[in-house]
Amino acid sequence: MSNIDWTVLICTLVAVVVYGVFIGRGQKSNESYLKADNKMPWYIVLIGIMATQASAITFLSAPGQAYTDGMRFVQYYFGLPLAMIVICITFIPIFQRLNVYTAYEYLENRFDKKTRVLTSLLFLFSRGLSTGISIYAPSIILSSVLNWNIYLTNVLTGGILLIYTYVGGAKAIAHTQKLQFLIILGTMAFAGYLLIQNMPNGIGFKDALYLAGKSGKLNVITTEFDWKDKYNIWSGLIGGFFLALSYFGTDQSQVGRYITAKDNTNAKMGLLLNGLVKIPMQFAILLIGALLFAFFSLKPAPIYFNERSYQHLKETQPEQAAVFEKEHQDLQAKFNAESKEILQMKETQSPQLTKTIQDFKSTQTQVKELHGRVEEAINNSNYNAEKTDTNYIFLYFVKNTLPVGMIGLLFAVIFLASWGSISAALNSLAACSLKDVHLIFKKEIPDDATELKYSRLHTLAWGIFSIGVAMFATQMGSLIEAVNVLGSLFYGPILGIFLVAFYYKKITGSNVFIAAILSEIAVIAVYQFDIVSFLWLNVIGAAAVIIFSAIGLLFYKQKAVNS
Repeated sequence: MSNIDWTVLICTLVAVVVYGVFIGRGQKSNESYLKADNKMPWYIVLIGIMATQASAITFLSAPGQAYTDGMRFVQYYFGLPLAMIVICITFIPIFQRLNVYTAYEYLENRFDKKTRVLTSLLFLFSRGLSTGISIYAPSIILSSVLNWNIYLTNVLTGGILLIYTYVGGAKAIAHTQKLQFLIILGTMAFAGYLLIQNMPNGIGFKDALYLAGKSGKLNVITTEFDWKDKYNIWSGLIGGFFLALSYFGTDQSQVGRYITAKDNTNAKMGLLLNGLVKIPMQFAILLIGALLFAFFSLKPAPIYFNERSYQHLKETQPEQAAVFEKEHQDLQAKFNAESKEILQMKETQSPQLTKTIQDFKSTQTQVKELHGRVEEAINNSNYNAEKTDTNYIFLYFVKNTLPVGMIGLLFAVIFLASWGSISAALNSLAACSLKDVHLIFKKEIPDDATELKYSRLHTLAWGIFSIGVAMFATQMGSLIEAVNVLGSLFYGPILGIFLVAFYYKKITGSNVFIAAILSEIAVIAVYQFDIVSFLWLNVIGAAAVIIFSAIGLLFYKQKAVNS
């Protein structure tokens, strides 16, 4: 990067950290540190919810996801609006009435202490791991730009955001998320504009869309039902509904955002508006990926977007790399020529256009196959890097295309997006481990100053844990998919516990405790044997808790009758 880019990047990040420390100063109790004194208006709640969900993974990995697999990932969010309505009707009134610090406090009132602790531990394990992945995402940037070791950049990335998260708590997080998200949306919109502006002369937005459509990247809706298909309208509506219900209704990283609201109305408005704007926002981010495919259909694309990984292959297997490069050069020239020919003839609808489109798709398949062989060769070389280059596609475009100053700002955006979600996650992990585990087993109730000290120590401990997880995240492929798979392994049983708590009053704590353990085992088994795609795990986990709880209730009733 240029000196101007470095200046923009550093000044933006320093400004956010200083602002976070300033706005979060003077914390004196856990009510302020963990809940921001319940003073947040609806728009802060909305931005907090969206910023917590839209991490750097969203802005770094989602365009690459659309580039490789098309836009069908957006169907993952189709169940979200309905889930927001259910949460506003059922979850929020209960959490607000009980004035809880964590969602899992309610479970002790409804069931017992062991059910609360079990649910908390499931959350802590899943969220702790996914937060580590979220730290790893921006670390890729530093590693690529500075040519530094990825393990060093993990420490730097996770360590910087700990400053204002440790000092300022929920108040600092809420206000920095507001600033971060405004910068992020503006910069991403401008990046999309620059993407169109950098198309070859005469190629406009409609032309790029046409080309993306012919390549199959605009596959927004896929209606074919397939249990193993990750993204179709059925898995999105049903599996996505259960995942969103669990994530926004029972995951403390999200619950912690809306329990800071002034009242029920502000909490509900924040959630409902999130349900309305999330799908269009995700659609726009994925559209950037589809347009990137059109861009690299018309301009030379690299043989592999992770340049460091490919450089390693060239150094260790120069002859093999030379063969790959010759084939890539020929295919890329053919692909670029066919793309331009399609756009020249697109108004004619002639038989020649149909044939050219067929040739274009055939070449596209050959390019994909070559990419797969290059990727396999890199992975077989025992190079310690990511299994795919999905997370580098948008990054490559930014580094090699955008003007001076904009590159630094976009790198800052990915950091800011990461910080928004990670800081909220660390705050929720600290609240949960302190309130649902630590203090439950502590006989003496600490005073405000001591409890605040414990909260900060828990925040620090989870920050260190998440950095440790980031060290092992290199082999997870598409990060946005890895986070959602990880969540789906645990969210279903957690949601099932809450559904039983809300709607099945006769079921006891011991009953649901055993049902939750059995359900988690069942979900892991289904995933391990690859029976269905990961979105359905949320449905299976929630349903299993309800079914096992109902069976247990019948068993206890039968036992009572016999005795």
